[in-house]
Amino acid sequence: MKFKKISSLFLVMTIASTTILTGCSSSKDQDSAAKSDGDSTQLVWYMIGTPQPDQAKVMEEVNKYTKEKIGVTLDLRMVDWGDYGQKMQVITSSGEPFDICFASDYALNAQKGAYLEISDLMDKQGKEMKEVINPLFLEGATINGKLYGVPANKEVGQQMVWAYNQKMAKEAGVDMTNVKSLEDLEPILEKIKAKYPDLKMPMAAGANFVPYMPYDLLLGENLPFGIALEGDTTKIVNIYEQDDVKKTLDTLRRFYQKGFVHPQAATDTDPHEMSVENWFVRKEQYAPGAGEMWSSNAGYEIGYSPMHDPLTINNSVTGSVMSISAASKNPEKAMEFLNLLNTDEYLRNLIDRGIEDVHYKTNEDKTITKTEEAKAYNMPSWALGNVFLTKNFDTDPKDRIEQYEKFNEQAVASPTLGFYVNTEKISTELATISNIVQEFKAPLFTGSVDTNKYLAELNKKLDSAGLDKVMAEIQTQYDAWMADQK
Repeated sequence: MKFKKISSLFLVMTIASTTILTGCSSSKDQDSAAKSDGDSTQLVWYMIGTPQPDQAKVMEEVNKYTKEKIGVTLDLRMVDWGDYGQKMQVITSSGEPFDICFASDYALNAQKGAYLEISDLMDKQGKEMKEVINPLFLEGATINGKLYGVPANKEVGQQMVWAYNQKMAKEAGVDMTNVKSLEDLEPILEKIKAKYPDLKMPMAAGANFVPYMPYDLLLGENLPFGIALEGDTTKIVNIYEQDDVKKTLDTLRRFYQKGFVHPQAATDTDPHEMSVENWFVRKEQYAPGAGEMWSSNAGYEIGYSPMHDPLTINNSVTGSVMSISAASKNPEKAMEFLNLLNTDEYLRNLIDRGIEDVHYKTNEDKTITKTEEAKAYNMPSWALGNVFLTKNFDTDPKDRIEQYEKFNEQAVASPTLGFYVNTEKISTELATISNIVQEFKAPLFTGSVDTNKYLAELNKKLDSAGLDKVMAEIQTQYDAWMADQK
C-alpha cells in the first residue's frame, strides 16, 4: 500500500497546548470576564447518542456554568444512534432553526449548505480552541478551502475491531486473538451458536451495521463511490460491483441463514447497549483505552481483535465534528460555546463524565471512579470535542497518552486523504442514488436477502439513476487532485 506515515508529533503539540490552556483558564473557581448581568442566549444543540435519564440534571449544572462564563445556556437534544442521520436530514431540509449539531456525513452536508462556514468565527470567538486542535484535523476538515465544523481533538487514525464477550469466549473455548475478517469469524460463531443456542445476537448487527470493506467511501456509507485502499488506488469504483464486496455480502448472507444475525436486523435501529448480554461479538471503532472503557460501561470484560492497522482517511479526521447550523441566529455565541467546550476542563468533564460526587468520585491519584448513579449518565465521549481534557477513570490504562502516541505512530494515510468531491454538478443524481442505496443497504449488510438477486437489482437501479455520470465527474476531480499532489 502506498500510504504515508502520520507523525505522532501532533500529539505532543496537542498535549502541550492543552496543558497550557487548562492550566491557565479552565478552573471552575477562577474569576471570569464572562457576562454576569443575568442575560443569556439559549442554543439548541443536537447530539448523537441515547438520551440519558440524568441528562436534565447534568444540563442544569452545565447551564449554570455556561451562563456565568459566556452568557449561554444549552437545550441539548440527544437523538438515538440509529435515528440520528435521518432525523438531521429532515431538520436541515425543513430549515428548522437550531444552532449546533454533531455533523453526520460532514462533507456531504457541508456542501449542501447545511452547515455554516466558520473560518472567520474560528479566528475570533474560537481562537483559543484553534490553538489547541492540531492543524492536521483542521486541514482534514477543510473543504475547498473552507471550514464548516470543529473536529474533535482525538486519535488521528481509524481502526475497526471485533469487540467480544470474554466470558463467553472462554466458556465456548474460542480464541479471538487473530480474528480479522468475517471469514475468520465464521467458525467462531458456529461454536458460540452451539454453546448458546438461545443467544439473540451471536453477532450484533442492525439496520445501521456496515461491515469493514477496504475502500475509502468518498461520500459516506449511503453512496457507493469508493477507492480501494489496496491495489489500484487511482480509480473510482462502485463498491457494489467489486468481487471482494460481493464475497463479504455472501458471507453475511450465510451468517443470517445460520442464525448468527437476528431475523429483524434489517429494520432494527436499537443501539443494543453493551451492558445487555444478548450478543457475543460486534464491530466497533477502537481508540486507545477503548477496551477498558467498554468493559467499565458494560459491567463485564470485553476483549477486542483488530480487523486492520490504524488508517487515516478523511472520515477519521472528520468523523467527529461539531458544526454550526447555516440557519443559526446565534453563530457567534455557538462558536463561543464550542470554544469553551474544547478548552475548559471543568465543562468538558461535566458534560461527558457527569456531576462530581454524583456520577463519579475523584481519587487521590486524580483518577475518577464511577458511582452507581453513573448508569443514568453515559455519553459518547469521542463525539464531545477535545478528548485530552477528559479525566481518567480508574479503569483506564495508566499509559493512556503513551497509547495514543503509539496508535498514531502506527497510523498510515490513505491515498485519498484531503480529497473532497465537489458535488455541485451532480447533486441531483447523488440524492437519487443515496435513496436507492439506503433502500438496499440494510437488507444486504445484514444478510437478510438473497445476495445475487438484490445486488443485481441495486446495480440496475444505480445505473438508471446516473451512476456513470457521477463516477466520471468524481474521477475527473480525483485525477486533477492527484496531479496537484505531485
